[in-house]
This record gives sequence, structure tokens and C-alpha cells, in this order.
Amino acid sequence: MYKAIIFDVDGTILDTEKAVLHSLQTVLADEGVNYELDELRFVLGITGAAAVEQLNILDQERVLDKWIEREASFIDEVEVFEGIHQVLYAIPESGVVTSKNALEMDKGFYPFDIHHHFQAIVCASDTENHKPHPDPLLKGMELLGREPNEVLYVGDSIYDMKCAHAAGAHFGLALWGAKTTKGFENAELIFEKPEDILAYVSK
Repeated sequence: MYKAIIFDVDGTILDTEKAVLHSLQTVLADEGVNYELDELRFVLGITGAAAVEQLNILDQERVLDKWIEREASFIDEVEVFEGIHQVLYAIPESGVVTSKNALEMDKGFYPFDIHHHFQAIVCASDTENHKPHPDPLLKGMELLGREPNEVLYVGDSIYDMKCAHAAGAHFGLALWGAKTTKGFENAELIFEKPEDILAYVSK
């Protein structure tokens, strides 16, 4: 049983995959670079800055800003995963650790009005190092006043799992976002649906 559950955002709380990939694809097309959606899946789970850096684009800062703005225009393609609302109401102590930066949170997280459920929110703007480095999760645990053995980090990417283990915490795979268990053999728990988390929460 865990005293606190900390969640990733994209692919865990919010179904953002289509919005993230479609917005990036259209921005790159504006720059004269064409990618298939599957070729861009590597960006899921890392910061936007790290993603743009791997694309070998000259004016990375401008393209990143343009991507954030464009993604906000795709917000109609984003949904809170089914079952998340009920789980957040039922968990007494929870937090968020995400690779979104502060601007991305303002445009793509806070509009869904679920932030009041969380006692700690850590985004990419809050730490120098980012997932899979443990610092973001350690910051979240510090804000909650919890030790690693009291915390379960729920996410959908390898970066999330590596972050959890580097921080000394357990990892729960959000299968509704990950869609596969391949590569997650070291996950302590695998959840098919959000409600499954509740069996592991200390009341």
C-alpha cells in the first residue's frame, strides 16, 4: 500500500498523443520538413526542448514556441482518460510530475480543471534535470513530505519508469496510455485501467 500516488500527465492523466503528434507534424511541415506520425513517437514522454533538439532543427527555440502554441489549438483532441476523475476523488494524497514546462501546463493541463486534486505539481520548469533523471520525482516527494518507499509513480513511458527507479520509488504502468507492456518488465505494477490503482492506496 502506498501513502501517495504521483502521476505523469501525458498518456496517464490526459490522452494527448494525437494533439502532441499532430501539432508537431504540422509545425515541422511549416518548416519544410515532413514526418510520418510514427516517426515522431519518440517525443512522447520527454520535454519539448529535448524533442526539438533531436530533430536537428536550426532555430529550436522558435520551433518549440510555435509547437506549444499549435498544440494548444489542438486541445479539442485532448481528453481526460476515462476513470481518472473517479480515481483522483478517491485518492487522499496525490501529485503530478510531468515533462511539460510551465507554459505547456498553462495551455494544456490547467484548462481541464483537475489541478485541485493534487497536493504537489512539478513540471519541467521546476527542476534543472528532467526525466529519466530522478530530480523531478524527488522534488514531488519533497513537496509531499514522503519517502520513496511510500510513493508509487504512475506513468506510461520508459522515461517514467527509469525516473521512478532512479528516485528509489516503485513504478506503476498506465497501460491505458502505454498500450503495451513491452519494455516494462521491471515495472512493479501494471494497471489496465485507472480504477485498478485504488487497491494499492493507503486510506
